[in-house]
Amino acid sequence: MTAVLLKAASIITMDESNPRAEAIAFDDASGKILAVGTVAECQAAAPGVAVTDLGATVLMPGFIEAHSHPLLSGMVTQSPSYWIAPYTGYPHFSDVQALWKKVDAELPADQPVIFNGLDRLLQQVEMPTNVDLDKYFPTRRAVVLDNSGHAAYFNSAVIAFNKWADGKPPADPTGARFGRNSDGTSNGIAYETAAILEAAMPTLQDAVPHPLESGARWFQYMAGFGITSTSEMTYSTNMLKGYEALTTRPDSPLRLSLYHMAIDADAGVKVETPDPSRLRKQGVKLWADGSPWVGSIASSFPYLDTPTVEKAQIPLGPGGTKMMNYSRVQLDAILAKHAPEGWQMSFHVNGDVGLDIVLDAYEEALTNNNLLGTDHRWRVEHCGGCRGDQFQRAVDLGITISLGPFQFIYWGDLLDGTMFPSEIGSQWMRWGDAVRAGAHISFHNDGSVSPPIPLLNIQTAITRMTDSGQVRGASQIISLDDALKAETIGAAYMLHRDDEIGSLAVGKYADLVELSKDPYLAEPTKLATEVKVEGTWLSGHKVGLDAFMDQIKEVEAAQTHAVDHHTVVASHSC
Repeated sequence: MTAVLLKAASIITMDESNPRAEAIAFDDASGKILAVGTVAECQAAAPGVAVTDLGATVLMPGFIEAHSHPLLSGMVTQSPSYWIAPYTGYPHFSDVQALWKKVDAELPADQPVIFNGLDRLLQQVEMPTNVDLDKYFPTRRAVVLDNSGHAAYFNSAVIAFNKWADGKPPADPTGARFGRNSDGTSNGIAYETAAILEAAMPTLQDAVPHPLESGARWFQYMAGFGITSTSEMTYSTNMLKGYEALTTRPDSPLRLSLYHMAIDADAGVKVETPDPSRLRKQGVKLWADGSPWVGSIASSFPYLDTPTVEKAQIPLGPGGTKMMNYSRVQLDAILAKHAPEGWQMSFHVNGDVGLDIVLDAYEEALTNNNLLGTDHRWRVEHCGGCRGDQFQRAVDLGITISLGPFQFIYWGDLLDGTMFPSEIGSQWMRWGDAVRAGAHISFHNDGSVSPPIPLLNIQTAITRMTDSGQVRGASQIISLDDALKAETIGAAYMLHRDDEIGSLAVGKYADLVELSKDPYLAEPTKLATEVKVEGTWLSGHKVGLDAFMDQIKEVEAAQTHAVDHHTVVASHSC
């Protein structure tokens, strides 16, 4: 046996039976932990192994992003695509306009372009139609993805390239729709996954010639923020070879759990992978409603009639049940199909009306399949506008809750008093209520909707501070202990991986993040800047991010793994 023994300034284990340690030893071959404790205890478990002293470094379990879309995130944010979200250097629509003009002037005339992250509320822009986009891109194909992931905008060149008869889109698929003019022709807008796929796929395929490299850059990006495990929440079968390539390289930085889109006919198919500890299929995913940033959440409350909301063309609502992507009958049928297969179910839902319907459907399916009281860990995702009492009901049903602090970080100042009354907006993302209900929670950034920064999520959870520095909804503040759990052992529990990762204990994988400073010693309002990520380890192997990219380029050069763009583009509905 070969082993590694690391000594650190401190080791935060996230193991309640052994919360702090000074050293960790692990088997270099299996990547599993042999001992966590004092140097002497680790030397006894790994005799003869030299101690590697990391000095001032603090070790923790690697952060876990329990809800993400890594492959497509890379494809739509990394070059040759353009990431135009407000917090990536384009705070105003004028910044986006300047980029569009520059790109159209400088690129070859036949080069299609993809832009991701247009935000109608934050950038204050009306919903663009093909006529609007034609002003910037009169001849080249251009697709602009909404920052929510729930809409795509495209110009007339895209409509023509798609060869829709008489410029009219096909019939609306279940749970999605196309924007149409009064004569039935496309207006250059598609809503929800299946319609976005149909409209944007051919252009994405041509615009991004090396999808694996784009996906690998997003893997690198996540690892740079300390993440060692993530998920693909909208998996389709034709993504499998791509993800096998990304997760089986020697320096791959991430484990991956797959959740199959319920809209696929083969959503219930079993999946075998070379190493299930690195890549496994875990569940089935649905979207109950839409996004607060485009006005498609199933809520009992309306938007405020303010100039900001009006400019973004957000319907005031309340959206109620008409914003559901599925009827209750359809939801029941999907659950009846997949629950007996043993899959963990997952629902995207943002509105309180939507969560009531989801919990009703969950309760009936759990009852019908004798799963109440079992360790099923079915999931709900986001829950931005949901009520505190709903979280208690979720706990009673055994439902886990994945929350997105990014919604509060970047939109919190608009949510509180501009989009909604303060009693709703200030309480957006009620992680305090969830913790008090005893819920198993995780935090996520929902790539590519926001940068995957766990330390910023943690800072926000313990301060309720928005991007502007304002504190809103202080009653939802949670402890640092609980916030760290949401990014480690809580997320591992949600992924059914808490027996492998999420805490540092004997027998688990040595997935580590190196931090420059103990988070407990940082100023809470500056935690994300005072604490730096200095590196990650996966299965006891120090990750080499440059080496990983070289390995992926070798795969693409050999053309041994292909990615089906048709399926990959379908995965983006965050």
